[in-house]
Amino acid sequence: MASDLVGIDSQITFLYYDDLRQAQECYGQVMGFDLVEDQCWAKIYRVSGNSFVGIVAGEKGFRRPQPYNAVLLTLVSSDVDAWYGRLQEAGVKLLTDVQDKQDIRIRCFFFEDPGGYALEVQQFLRPDLVEIFHGRRSECSEPGGEC
Repeated sequence: MASDLVGIDSQITFLYYDDLRQAQECYGQVMGFDLVEDQCWAKIYRVSGNSFVGIVAGEKGFRRPQPYNAVLLTLVSSDVDAWYGRLQEAGVKLLTDVQDKQDIRIRCFFFEDPGGYALEVQQFLRPDLVEIFHGRRSECSEPGGEC
């Protein structure tokens, strides 16, 4: 039950890299996230509000980089096309074109960071989920929330 949960103040996802400098360039310069904590071999970037991504030098952190990472970091944005253009212009390895997935009502694309982690930029299209994940009410006015 939600009422039984102990409070969480923020969230950080840590990712591990053989080349911390490349990851730092990706998350700082290319993606434009603000560096909020620099611990030399670990750096924490604000993604949005109280959501953060941490990048860690593989030889120092709790985990080690893997040749294949079964992690997908999804970034929710109302402007998927702008993100696609920004990352394409920066030469980021894009894994897909922008896709409209009507069965689950999202717009998205996937790309890879310098450590081989898959990332997704996603926009929710269902009005109830727009409110939850985008922090605003949907502009949809059709009955039943179908747009």
